Amino acid sequence: MSNTLFRTKKVEQSIRDTEEPEHALKKSLSALDLTVFGVGVIIGTGIFVLTGTVAKNNAGPSVALAFVVAGVVCALAALCYAEFASTVPVAGSAYTFSYASLGELPAWIIGWDLVLEFALGTAVVAVGWSGYVHSLLDNAGWQMPASLGVRDGAEGFGFDILAAALVLVLTGILVLGMKLSARVTSIVVAIKVIVVLVVIIAGAFFVTADNYDPFIPEAQPVEAGAGLDSPLIQLIFGWAPSNFGVLGIFTAASVVFFAFIGFDIVATAAEETRNPQRDMPRGILGSLFICTVLYVAVSIVVTGMQHYSELSVDAPLADAFKATGHPWYAGFISFGAAVGLTTVCMILLLGQTRVFFAMSRDGLLPRFFSRVHPRFRTPHRPTVLLGVVIAVLAGFTPLTELAELVNIGTLFAFVIVALSVIILRRTRPDLPRAFRTPWVPFLPVLSVAASLWLMLNLPAETWVRFGVWMALGVVVYFLYSRSHSRLGRGEGTGPVEPAEPSGPAPR
Repeated sequence: MSNTLFRTKKVEQSIRDTEEPEHALKKSLSALDLTVFGVGVIIGTGIFVLTGTVAKNNAGPSVALAFVVAGVVCALAALCYAEFASTVPVAGSAYTFSYASLGELPAWIIGWDLVLEFALGTAVVAVGWSGYVHSLLDNAGWQMPASLGVRDGAEGFGFDILAAALVLVLTGILVLGMKLSARVTSIVVAIKVIVVLVVIIAGAFFVTADNYDPFIPEAQPVEAGAGLDSPLIQLIFGWAPSNFGVLGIFTAASVVFFAFIGFDIVATAAEETRNPQRDMPRGILGSLFICTVLYVAVSIVVTGMQHYSELSVDAPLADAFKATGHPWYAGFISFGAAVGLTTVCMILLLGQTRVFFAMSRDGLLPRFFSRVHPRFRTPHRPTVLLGVVIAVLAGFTPLTELAELVNIGTLFAFVIVALSVIILRRTRPDLPRAFRTPWVPFLPVLSVAASLWLMLNLPAETWVRFGVWMALGVVVYFLYSRSHSRLGRGEGTGPVEPAEPSGPAPR
């Protein structure tokens, strides 16, 4: 039985599956498109909120160093993703990578995990976008009925019409084609980056050097908790991290890390990239570098405009401008956040549909969902299905408590991809690799350790919910997926030619 649970799918077969006319996605993306996708999903409300919040509660002005630390941790995972996405340019990201190295059951588990991560992420972001739009409408004197507003904290029956509408509109754009999606994303990301740059440049004129003193505040120990809302590492070892001081930088890094979540979604578009061997590493690493620079710049500005101890928690950057006598920027920041969340929502939905599509093409989910649209060459069936489900979820459900499941799911995927790089290097050293992760196995092992450390800092309650979802996934696998697997049935497993890079050979 263990042989069937851990049967692996050859890389050559995965690539050959992408050439089946009814199940082939259109290759239309460039390195610039991928970089825009990465920046579009990483830069969200975190840049306007998280920077000041963590500075006030965890690190002071040294939050800039925390972003550097978090960026390095993400870079470790990004290097592993870059090798896999360029070597196995197939939709599905971590699911496809683990199918080629760890086996079918681990691949199903990570795919099941990604479906939850992207679904909840899309819904949570859509609700956040709705909140910003409601705020902008209120500022303009237009008020919508409470029953059609955000459901967090609301009483009685209601439906968040704006959140649901956003998801449905973006679903339609994704169905119409990846190039259209890339163009829309490029326009919105350009607006978002302009807003961020204006905030950085304008804020720089209001910086006071005294606010950086001390740059690393004196350490303050944190009392360990005992409930399920406490980090798992506290419940296991009775150890609580400290705020401020040198160790506070690493505590802050475990918080601001989640502002980087999303770069891995770039890997889900590998199959739709014209030259994945060259462009996937550029898109993944380029977007991560750009976002790290922007995060560090914003954190330096906000802690220079107002002393970290006086920063607000809800809207630190906007309130910092108010404190310097420039309240107009608060509305400008809200506009930037609302625009930015549009692309975050769309790219999360894109990532989920591609994972769902890949699992369906392998038979682990109904094959009905793996047929592409004859004209647009997009996986329209899973896109419409998931778009409607998420729209309903976003409309009816307050999702604040579920948001952390997105974080643990992403970190779990990081661990799987890093391990897969090590395994595939040993089992398939013959594969042509246009990009090679340096210092294997040291760097992937370091990536695993960093990801596990951050997972241990998540609340125990999040681990419980994650475990329940994973257990449900195992049940579904044994009841349906294992018996319907194309690999298990021997479909399309005949002789295959050695894997060759798809697209122009790298120079």
